[in-house]
Amino acid sequence: MSRPRDYYEVLGIQRGASADEIRKAYRKLARQLHPDMNKAPDAAKKFNEVQEAYDVLSDADKRKSYDRFGHAGVGAGMGGAGPGAANWGGGAGRSGRTVWSDVGGEGGGFDASDFASIFEQMFGGAGAGMGGRPGRGPAPGARPRTAPQPGRDLEHTITVTFMTAALGGSEQLRFGNGGETTEINVKIPAGIESGAKLRVKGKGYPSPNGGPPGDLLVTVEVGKHPWFSREGLDLLIDVPVNVAEAINGVTVTVPLLKDGSVDVKVPAGIVSGRKLRVRGKGMVDSKGRAGDFYVVVQIVAPAAGTLSPQARQAVGQLEAELINPRNAPPWVDE
Repeated sequence: MSRPRDYYEVLGIQRGASADEIRKAYRKLARQLHPDMNKAPDAAKKFNEVQEAYDVLSDADKRKSYDRFGHAGVGAGMGGAGPGAANWGGGAGRSGRTVWSDVGGEGGGFDASDFASIFEQMFGGAGAGMGGRPGRGPAPGARPRTAPQPGRDLEHTITVTFMTAALGGSEQLRFGNGGETTEINVKIPAGIESGAKLRVKGKGYPSPNGGPPGDLLVTVEVGKHPWFSREGLDLLIDVPVNVAEAINGVTVTVPLLKDGSVDVKVPAGIVSGRKLRVRGKGMVDSKGRAGDFYVVVQIVAPAAGTLSPQARQAVGQLEAELINPRNAPPWVDE
């Protein structure tokens, strides 16, 4: 398997680049490579590579660890699939819940071997094939045998991109187990949240005495996105409007996480921080549940010195007609 590319090389920046340079480089590449805009066969793979690099370099702690230890320092560089990767049929857990994966064997469940193991432990190892007589304890002179114990579970944490968490995909995971390096593909269900756990059956530590191996528990951390944030399955994006637009109202075209854009009507007299909802345009998880999309209005005042004398005069006239919003408690005494 080829070695992952250097994150600075992926974004086309120097190692000493500022946070603003990292953000500008990401936005430029994201526009060029987004699967909705670029139909090249490798666009999705390159976009995911750029997203992964941004997730690490935009986080000060992760960047420091990456600069010191490389890809091993951030548990990344696994070559995960990006947007457009096939959805997984399993259920996505909320934070802290365990989700059963079908990687490396069948999904979770309780089979006959599990029952037999528990039965033997409860009754001191007595049973058929162990020198015992069912229901009557060990046969005379028989040596008690220790029931096979399952191996311990192995825990690992991976970081996936915001887009992979939103749309689903897969991550290639490499880890040490019993002195050997194991590589598996872990399926990431659409809509997964940071802190959710995936269980990969049979990929943990081996048993010390011939029992089944333990499981691999993968904790998923989700990277950031430069424009979108999330609350559960709901997506949010800040949309700037100028003072005149806030007073008169305006219709703005807002990009969606996927499938183009949507026109949102901003009503006249809106205030900063108000959320405008677009139903059903948030994330969709592996069970088909959809969140909503929220446009968070942010009123942007003109920078000092950018208005003409005529505009400043008009603002002064407007100010004389406006009601002082601080003419009520707690700004004045009752």
